[in-house]
Amino acid sequence: MININQQCEFVKDGYRPNVGIILSNPSRRVLWARRTKHDGWQFPQGGIEPEETVLQAAYRELQEEIGVTSSHVQLIGNTSRWLHYDLPYRLKANQFRRSPIKGQKQIWFLFKFLGCDSDVCLDAGSEPEFDQWKWVDYWEPAENIVGFKRTVYQSALTELEPYLSNLKY
Repeated sequence: MININQQCEFVKDGYRPNVGIILSNPSRRVLWARRTKHDGWQFPQGGIEPEETVLQAAYRELQEEIGVTSSHVQLIGNTSRWLHYDLPYRLKANQFRRSPIKGQKQIWFLFKFLGCDSDVCLDAGSEPEFDQWKWVDYWEPAENIVGFKRTVYQSALTELEPYLSNLKY
């Protein structure tokens, strides 16, 4: 079981520590965002800094990527273990040329969105990660994510779905 309030080891196993974020609205739809300068859509996600806990990284990524602060969300659940994916060679070669990184390991969080749609701000960070967003059915991302992330998305959504079923707004 992962302790989300502790710091994690940084890239000792070849996988960069990362958080993935599923944000659910009162209709039990989830926030899905299109990456800037790409066709791909994904959930907010990002790396964990060496001095942060896993949970602190999730709150920071929410703020940086979609402008949502901790006051706009309530933590509902998280995955109990790291979920891993390997980066395709073309991405590894571009992003991590001189690095031992094989891919990413992620702890996924499910948050209840307490704010309004107008609280989502895609240009909150210095370099916007996303240029569009929308609310989609819970399982739609698992069907539409890029292939190398699909197993992780399916695992995260499967593990977190019971939390969503019991969620009260």
